Amino acid sequence: MAEYKVVKVPKDGAKITMSANKELKVPDNPIIPFIEGDGTGRDIWRASVRVFDAAVEKAYQGKRKIRWMEVYAGEKSFKMFNNWLPDETVEAFTEFLVGIKGPLTTPIGGGFRSLNVALRKLLDLYVCLRPVRYYNGVPSPVKHPEYVDMVVFRENTEDIYTGIEFINGTEENKKFRALLKENFPKEYAKIRFPNTAGIALKPVSVEGTERLIRAAIKWALANKRKNMNIVHKGNIMKYTEGAFMEWAYALAKREFRNDVVTERETWILGNKEQNANLSVEDNAKMIDPGFDMMSPDQQTDIKKEVEAALKLWPTHGDGKWKAKLLLKDSIADVTLQFVLIRPKDYDVIATMNLNGDYLSDALAAQVGGIGIAPGANINYDSGHAIFEATHGTAPKYADLDKVNPGSVILSGEMMLRYMGWTEAADLIVKGLEGAIGNKTVTYDFERLMPGAKLVSCSGFGGAIIANM
Repeated sequence: MAEYKVVKVPKDGAKITMSANKELKVPDNPIIPFIEGDGTGRDIWRASVRVFDAAVEKAYQGKRKIRWMEVYAGEKSFKMFNNWLPDETVEAFTEFLVGIKGPLTTPIGGGFRSLNVALRKLLDLYVCLRPVRYYNGVPSPVKHPEYVDMVVFRENTEDIYTGIEFINGTEENKKFRALLKENFPKEYAKIRFPNTAGIALKPVSVEGTERLIRAAIKWALANKRKNMNIVHKGNIMKYTEGAFMEWAYALAKREFRNDVVTERETWILGNKEQNANLSVEDNAKMIDPGFDMMSPDQQTDIKKEVEAALKLWPTHGDGKWKAKLLLKDSIADVTLQFVLIRPKDYDVIATMNLNGDYLSDALAAQVGGIGIAPGANINYDSGHAIFEATHGTAPKYADLDKVNPGSVILSGEMMLRYMGWTEAADLIVKGLEGAIGNKTVTYDFERLMPGAKLVSCSGFGGAIIANM
């Protein structure tokens, strides 16, 4: 193990490692780095760690135990070391692979835009994993929150979140505009008010897209999910968002051909199943009603698509496609509408950074709010993963033992499941469902649940343990 000056490494613990074939190897006494978080993070962590330890103890009767190792970031770190994110913290997450953190304050002024984003970039945690499901009894603004059971795979390292911006009025902005005007005059002319515009770049790569889609499909297949929706805004941003969609389909067909089927392929195969004598051209007309108005080249492309789908007949025909993972895509704004009115149609969602940010929070609102929304940032190639609260620090409630610890608790449940400790993870879910079912809840739920019993942050943790 590396030597640390500040971080105290538990002597009776062992490291989680990743095997050559990318399987996580978890000892019975894993060392897990944690950041308690700022503001309400302190209260939340104290409640959460009790739940984690209780679940592990009950599940494994002392045969397994987490050795917690505190590392530092945020306000606590700044007060102790005059450093928002010490190198030792990054080194610890790098060495020990799996960790967990509470909410962190974003420094004001210079330095990191966001400590959360900084950690994701430094460890190349390219998947932001956000499962969203309903727990019976939680107050919700929608009629049927129980229909929501989705998992968002949000690309974590590209899009406008790369932070490449040229601020209006700066010398950098002036230089970039001059460069754009000289080399790309047509693009420059599209800027309505160039002299006062802030400008940002939106990089989207083949590599970034493919590793996200690969991880999402593998997860969907392993967890026997029914469909995966590629969400994009390709109708407007054709060469970034549109390319993301095209690269996603290409990767899926190339690497997972026997396990997946696209929505359009189901139409083609279904048409053939209904009429075995259907010609390629007639099939093309059925999947594209405007076929007769297309140019000859467009018609040829559609017919080639039909022919390619029909070649799948040995593995996908005669209804065999119905057992495959269904791949489809939808425009981001349409998706935001349909996850509200047709939530049953969505299962796994794979999308870019900004779309994923909007979608995951909108979905969390449908099932009771971001206070119980878990999250993880994962690199499935290296094994590195940081599980985290998805909400902010709420400083006005700090140290009042008041807020809902559900986001960190459920993030810990995700962590245990990632480690393969599913029995302990199941106990956390059972405990949470039991506490909410008994209407023993924190203030955010109590004020919306008639007849509920109000408990503190720590009291809610105790109620979860009692219901395991």
